[in-house]
Amino acid sequence: MNIEFENILNQLDEKEKIEVESNQIDSAIKLIPLLLKRVHPQNVHVLAAIIKQSLLPSICIETNEEIDKLFTQIDKEPNLLFDRNVQHKIEEFTAKRFQRDKQVVIERASDISKLVLLMEEYLNEAISSNGSGTKNVFNIRERIAAIDVNENGIESLTKLQNELVNAAASIEKEMHTVTSKLETGKSKVQELEEKVKTLEEELNRTKSENMRDHLTGLLTRKAFSEEIKRIESSFKRINTQYAVVFFDLDHFKNLNDSYGHECGDVVLSTFGKILNKSVRDHDIVGRYGGEEFIAIIHFNLNRELLQFLKRIKTIVTENSFLYKDKKIKVTFSAGVAIRSSYPSYENTLQKADMLLYQAKEAGRNKIILENGMEI
Repeated sequence: MNIEFENILNQLDEKEKIEVESNQIDSAIKLIPLLLKRVHPQNVHVLAAIIKQSLLPSICIETNEEIDKLFTQIDKEPNLLFDRNVQHKIEEFTAKRFQRDKQVVIERASDISKLVLLMEEYLNEAISSNGSGTKNVFNIRERIAAIDVNENGIESLTKLQNELVNAAASIEKEMHTVTSKLETGKSKVQELEEKVKTLEEELNRTKSENMRDHLTGLLTRKAFSEEIKRIESSFKRINTQYAVVFFDLDHFKNLNDSYGHECGDVVLSTFGKILNKSVRDHDIVGRYGGEEFIAIIHFNLNRELLQFLKRIKTIVTENSFLYKDKKIKVTFSAGVAIRSSYPSYENTLQKADMLLYQAKEAGRNKIILENGMEI
């Protein structure tokens, strides 16, 4: 066995080494079929992005920074994903994120419990103090009612007057004490309220970030599916007309191979921004996966839908995508299906996907509508 072949063997993982031994592979040429089974670098890059997206964002900022640091290395060297030590780190981060997020939620929930207990303590004390003073006054009132004015009435009233004054003074003192404690505790209550508010904001931010694709800022496929439920409900209730538009960037693999994955990410991000800025508030757009995007476009007249499609086509084809000092021409294909033409959203989506495939088969760089029209 020559040194070069031995060096190659040393770079194989344990499963590959077992296969080499069982198949008695003894030359670099015989290794080729085994190495071809490895995942394509482009797929590794996509896989790494999916794993990162599943881990981020965490409520714990420290965890976010650690995960970001690791995946920055993986972005530069995708094959690190197959390194056993790196895989162990990812497993550790998954467990660590769960535990840390759980701890943050427990701590914030504890703040809420403290707030409730603090308010309960002061309110109970106020009720208790007020009840004690009221009871004294009530007893004095009963004794006043029982006095026979004709028989030592003045003397008895004078005595009760003093008791009444003392009871009133006692009530005043009790209320002053409660008020002082409430004032003292006011800052603690405000502090806890601020912590609760911060928790709500962080949870809302985390929820919002989980709905957005980290690269393009568009809805994730899962979040898009949730929004579709709302849109479908509106369609069934008031027949709001909309179209499903399926986009796919042309020759994206060649772009990655020619300029690198960083350039591919810039193109995806830029295309996502173009789509996002071109839709209205009641429309939605998401990243369906890889270089595929999907949009729901509401319209009343067909020309409104055509104007949207032509605007996107014009912006993309008449401009270049900028990556560092390079100007890159990009085109896309798309399929468009109208919801009212089909029994369900799923059928409409399938038709849009079929039309997208036709656009690619017909030479790419075109949009095909269900009525056969091409843009």
